[in-house]
Amino acid sequence: MRISEIFYSVQGEGSLIGVPSIFVRTTGCNLRCSWCDTPYTSWNPVGEDFTLDEILARTNEYTAANHVVITGGEPLIAPGIVELSKRYREQGKHITFETAGTVSATFVEGGGECDLMSISPKLSNSTPEGPFRNQHERLRLNYDALRHLTTNYPYQLKFVIAQQSDLAEAQTVIATLNAPPQNVILMPEGTAEETLKQRGPWLAELCKAHGYRFSPRLHVHLYGNKRGT
Repeated sequence: MRISEIFYSVQGEGSLIGVPSIFVRTTGCNLRCSWCDTPYTSWNPVGEDFTLDEILARTNEYTAANHVVITGGEPLIAPGIVELSKRYREQGKHITFETAGTVSATFVEGGGECDLMSISPKLSNSTPEGPFRNQHERLRLNYDALRHLTTNYPYQLKFVIAQQSDLAEAQTVIATLNAPPQNVILMPEGTAEETLKQRGPWLAELCKAHGYRFSPRLHVHLYGNKRGT
């Protein structure tokens, strides 16, 4: 399996924010988000090939952590990902997958293990200009895959919001999936502290108005926008 990085930090987003977690970041993605904060896994994917045993050996170095976050890129397209999830289940780890929710069949039908499917459906604010535009638009919302994942696993829907008008599009996805408000998380788009500070207050008010959860980007606030955090 091609891995971009393995590191130990605190979960920076979503319902498990602040939980010490081991992050296993695969490289490779079927999308090209305009605001992607890990371009080294999508636009210019880099990494090293690891066996499953080597991945487990690296993560087992962090003996204080029981939470594993498998992220990307898009981890659900990584070869061997089902078996990796089963190996973590054998170890009794709490397993989170961070995915755009564009693919599902191989993982679900293969019996992939997951305690929290953290799904970030991509809104139109993610669509890039240039040669990847058509591919991105065609793939970014796959309702069959989203239903498959939300039916088979505990889940959260985490939307990246850049402007207030993005909420209407997010609510279309929420309604289509019949997702309860407590499963919905809104997070400001941005990799700079100042941008997150500007967007956070009005986004928190939208969350209050609709009963959604607000998520900051804790790792950016703590460490800045850099790898290994």
